[in-house]
Amino acid sequence: MKSAQPEASDARVYCQYSRLVQLQGQVGSFSFLPQLKAGTILSGRHQSLFRGRGLNFEELRHYQTGDDIRNLDWKVTMRTGKPHVRAYTEEKDRNVILCIDQRSSLFFSSVEVMKSVVAAEVAALSAWRVLKDSDRVGFVIARPHGVDWYKPQRSRAHLLHRLNCLAEANQSLGVASKDNESASFEQLMSVITRVATKGSTVIVLSDWHGAKASDVDRLQQLQAHNDVLTVLISDQLEEALPSRSNWVMGDGTHQLNISESAKLKKANHGLKQHQELKRVQLVRLMAAKGLPLIQLDTSGNHLEQFKRGMGAHR
Repeated sequence: MKSAQPEASDARVYCQYSRLVQLQGQVGSFSFLPQLKAGTILSGRHQSLFRGRGLNFEELRHYQTGDDIRNLDWKVTMRTGKPHVRAYTEEKDRNVILCIDQRSSLFFSSVEVMKSVVAAEVAALSAWRVLKDSDRVGFVIARPHGVDWYKPQRSRAHLLHRLNCLAEANQSLGVASKDNESASFEQLMSVITRVATKGSTVIVLSDWHGAKASDVDRLQQLQAHNDVLTVLISDQLEEALPSRSNWVMGDGTHQLNISESAKLKKANHGLKQHQELKRVQLVRLMAAKGLPLIQLDTSGNHLEQFKRGMGAHR
């Protein structure tokens, strides 16, 4: 399959389709299935707090030596006078939905790699892991002009197509990109809550720009019947501006000049406060299920950071 665009651009600024495909070779050290080692960040009373695939009822049959007595159907046993058990089979697959933010606020970095590239590469890594586990993977991609939804599939061909769409979305970003109303974080949450069927695993990769308390509440409601993992992607410049005599910042429409130390101090306080509030809200959301908030930065180590957050073994 051909890539979305020619791949001569800087890989730190735009993700490459070939790179997204190559990431399938790095999925061996972590998993979304409940097989994680005790002591990892996801461990609790069970091996993993992710649900796994679950069980489907198959049949009601006579008790046989070796059957788990916890599966005894006492009503049928009492009625017939003979012990009966309920037999189950494991579901063949489950749905994992990757929600990848590729809006204009992600096209930023003051260090090494654009936040949009971080989100795309971690999404690709996760998608290959899901496919390796024989589960279905779907994509929700937030772009400056709206939100695209791709239904979960368990197919390498479909995944390659989705990764090509993701690369295209990433490579369409630029300094002139500007989000319209249909690309709000609220709209992203609306799509996620609409498409996530019961028992799904939902992974949100975003800088959470524009997220409101009501958006976090919607995810909390989604947690009642699904697993929700939030990933916060941030850049060091979003928490504090380096000390210098003069700062001029703009968003393509407005421009702000910060030339005094008192103004710089006030700006840094506001930045730090905003970022901390966002982090606290997400930590609280994850705490409801004992799951971590995975934090990634733009230093270029995002894949290792994500693997560690998922309890990767060495």
